Amino acid sequence: MAASPTIRRRQLSAILRRMRKDANLSLDEAAKRLEWSRAKLGHIETGERKKPSVVEVKALMHEYGVEESDPQYEAVLALVRQAQQRGWWTRYDDILTGSYVELEAEATGIANFEAFGVPGLLQTPGYARLIQRARLWRDPDDIQRAVDARIRRQQILQRDNPPDLWAVIEEHALQRLAGAPDVMREQIEHLIELADSSSHITVQVVPTSAGVHAGATGPFVIMDFAEPAAPIVYLETFTDGLYLERAEEVGMYRKLWDHVRTSALDEERTIPYLKKMLSR
Repeated sequence: MAASPTIRRRQLSAILRRMRKDANLSLDEAAKRLEWSRAKLGHIETGERKKPSVVEVKALMHEYGVEESDPQYEAVLALVRQAQQRGWWTRYDDILTGSYVELEAEATGIANFEAFGVPGLLQTPGYARLIQRARLWRDPDDIQRAVDARIRRQQILQRDNPPDLWAVIEEHALQRLAGAPDVMREQIEHLIELADSSSHITVQVVPTSAGVHAGATGPFVIMDFAEPAAPIVYLETFTDGLYLERAEEVGMYRKLWDHVRTSALDEERTIPYLKKMLSR
């Protein structure tokens, strides 16, 4: 499946689509005026065209009646230029497939349910190394690069405007670490520290005693972004993942998220529960 478009490209697409509608032009009418194919304009509006040029976007705004004196004009061109920039993750493009990390870096809110592991943003280096070995990676250099990339991702939690991260983790995802007790202790202590020290991070645990619950359908991530970009649901696969953007799909996963959180221990009970796991 094609990678999801970057957040800046998605913002740009939403703005250009809105400008066209404000100008009372249909997709066909706008394409005809520009002497473009309908497909070309459609791809720009859906974000499928990866890098619309400054010249193309200027032509669009001219047809939509947006003057250079309009405050939106330069803001839109700035988005175009930003969408063409390369992020730190491009150095790891052999490891980080798709656009998930790029989207994650721009998210204002992240809701993450994990049934089988610890969310990437909350993993310790030891845990991340264990996961890469489980993925059948054998070369030590490749494993270290994957761990480095994982730790680099986590820097968004230390920036001045970190996303609000809410993680719900199944207890048995942590119990799987019983065969590596040092990693298990380090990882649980890390979760406790993050939940205790950050107002932007919430951690809940679903105890095994909760039995079968709404999260039995599998892990998922809901990412929210600054307007006008719409939220995305991400479902991970072994090679990359699926990105769901339709409003009804996102709405269904928000309901699922509410049910999953209800099945979990609240934050006040989660931290003592994690401490008990350490003592056991």
